[in-house]
Amino acid sequence: MKRKSTVVALCAVLVALCLPVWAQQPKKIPRIGYLDGGFPSTNAARIDAFRQGLRELGYLEGKNIVIEYRHAEGKLDRLPALAAELVRLKVEVLVMGGGGASTGSAKEATKTIPIVMVAAVDPVVQGFVTSLARPGGNVTGLSTLTPEISGKRLELLKEIVPKLSRVAVLGTSTGTATALSLKEVEPAAGALGVKLQFVDVLGPKDIETAFRAASKGRAEGVLILSGPVINLQRKQIAELAAKNRLPAIYPFPDYVEAGGLMSYSANIIDLYRRAATYVDKILKGAKPADLPVEQPTKFEFIINLKAAKQIGLTDSTECAGKGG
Repeated sequence: MKRKSTVVALCAVLVALCLPVWAQQPKKIPRIGYLDGGFPSTNAARIDAFRQGLRELGYLEGKNIVIEYRHAEGKLDRLPALAAELVRLKVEVLVMGGGGASTGSAKEATKTIPIVMVAAVDPVVQGFVTSLARPGGNVTGLSTLTPEISGKRLELLKEIVPKLSRVAVLGTSTGTATALSLKEVEPAAGALGVKLQFVDVLGPKDIETAFRAASKGRAEGVLILSGPVINLQRKQIAELAAKNRLPAIYPFPDYVEAGGLMSYSANIIDLYRRAATYVDKILKGAKPADLPVEQPTKFEFIINLKAAKQIGLTDSTECAGKGG
């Protein structure tokens, strides 16, 4: 009996000694995968907004959350491999910067890991979700309403250049965003009495050709439609518009930062910040299928007064500025 009591006592001591060790086992830190088709430097403000959104919700990168970044750096054919790499890392959530190219690659790579779109063009038409209210799969997030406000961009261009009658429209015929945007632009052009000249940009090499075609067609302004090929060449496009003295309106403020004349869009920085709320809900157990896709609540019209002066539009832009 005495020996049995000693063994029991020793076991109790060992258990007591082990309890603090078990209690100190580190909690698993959630890992997020972030993917986009651009460069870290040109997308820095958007990424910072996403990080800010996480901080506001109590997530500190490197402390209680880890983010694995992957950037295709303009080589969109790399996106599928980068998405697959993030899936192999067993991240808890995939966050898709940019548009549909990254989201499509992620959706092909996994049917189970939650995917958060940050700036989708039309996720229903693109086949990412069943509906905005009930996404129905492993994808949810935010849309930009970019096609829906393309007609409004043409109206703004007409306001800046009242005598505008011919507009070159740069888009990518193979892209979903272009087709959707044209459906909004064409009736707006009819109402404004503006003739459109569509110029197809399938690759970077087509951009200079597009501006030559616009000049040959006697375009008096340029409307740039969103698309991965065009968006990645925004600096060159802004420079060529200025060189040809063509007033141009763009789908995102990044173009204005690159020297472009003006943009009208959803507040993209706000969308990236709001994407953090989806990550938070998913990490707390929510399913993407049950999280409605949200649309923009803030829009901004930005004019680059320096660019306006370069092409002789100072008189028409004296009262213009930035709106939100």
